[in-house]
Amino acid sequence: MVKTPVPAEENVAPGHMGCPGCGACLALRLALKALGKRTIMTVPACCWAVMPGVFPYCSIQIPVLFTAFETAAASASGVRAALDAKGQKDINVLAWAGDGGTLDIGIQALSGAVERRDNIIYICYDNEAYMNTGIQRSSSTPIGAWTTTTPVGQTRAWKSEPKKSGVEIMAAHRIPYTATACVSYPEDFVKKVQKAASIVGPKYLQVLSPCPAGWKSDPERSIQIGRLAVESTVWPMYEVEDGVYTVRKPAKKVSVKDYFRTQGRFRHLGEKDIEEIQKTVDAEWELLLKKETMTARK
Repeated sequence: MVKTPVPAEENVAPGHMGCPGCGACLALRLALKALGKRTIMTVPACCWAVMPGVFPYCSIQIPVLFTAFETAAASASGVRAALDAKGQKDINVLAWAGDGGTLDIGIQALSGAVERRDNIIYICYDNEAYMNTGIQRSSSTPIGAWTTTTPVGQTRAWKSEPKKSGVEIMAAHRIPYTATACVSYPEDFVKKVQKAASIVGPKYLQVLSPCPAGWKSDPERSIQIGRLAVESTVWPMYEVEDGVYTVRKPAKKVSVKDYFRTQGRFRHLGEKDIEEIQKTVDAEWELLLKKETMTARK
């Protein structure tokens, strides 16, 4: 496989307020390397509404519109409409939001924007909880995880519901392009963002972004943890382009237990709990491979 080179251009300056080992910081840095300076970005309430810095300073080196929690996609649609009215169709419009602002609070605006076929790129940096406000559960929090609203040893135990799939929701909208990515695979992420930018219409990417504070993990291990998520197929890497699935198979496959042991948010799980989650992960992986086979171009 030929690797896509990561552009040298930097559009996120040093001095942001992200935590050590923050996957979301690397995710935006890579995304803006792929898109370049001719990009306008909308950001709702999330970690990246805080991390750019205190006004009048901003570490993001492109125009940014900070919006309400639920309006990342709606505001991006408005920016796109204004640019089109001015004949400036060569500027990328990026909606950048966390999993809570995407799959919970903002999903109605996102669904509306892609149903209208608005020509925007929407990227959800998925750190699997509401990290900016204190590690509360989101619908993207994986089954078995501890959060402050799914505490261990209380009446309401660790999260028992499965993780919501943003890519499958977007695939059901029949948009031209949707994909998963992971910050631990920068060339793959850059390639997918560049592909999204080359396609007219709505595009959606969901990039796994390890969060040491919320995942109770060592900051220096964020890249390793992301790789384990992919290698265990807890986080499958795939694209859906015009309804056709392309799945990236891991070079080596590891167990769910190997992935879980790197994070304190799963420390409470017993062997039987992990075995059941492993069965679910294996079944979902097999289903994804079947989708690839069934949709393959003849």
